[in-house]
Amino acid sequence: HHYAAADVLAIDEVGYLSYSNRHADLLFELISRRYEKRSTIITTNRPFADWSEVFPNAACVVSLVDRLMHRSEVISIEGDSYRFKEAAERSEAQREKRTSRSSGEKVPAA
Repeated sequence: HHYAAADVLAIDEVGYLSYSNRHADLLFELISRRYEKRSTIITTNRPFADWSEVFPNAACVVSLVDRLMHRSEVISIEGDSYRFKEAAERSEAQREKRTSRSSGEKVPAA
């Protein structure tokens, strides 16, 4: 009941894992209780068309997506992962440090 009563509920990374029918039923129940009463934010890397893979064999998937889509605004963000970008930048900085040290250059303290 705690999650159903929150003014705004954010559910992050739906679709990262596959869920059992019981999990799908619980999410459906939660969304149904909040439907047209409270704001719900869902983040996912999966399009709604793939949710039958996220919730395999769950009978409520179509109704769940229908309730989520009704009166909602879908924001699609395209682009590279910022985590990959940051990791690549760190790797490049470490590589430059190693190159500078091996050439005898002094590396300023960070």
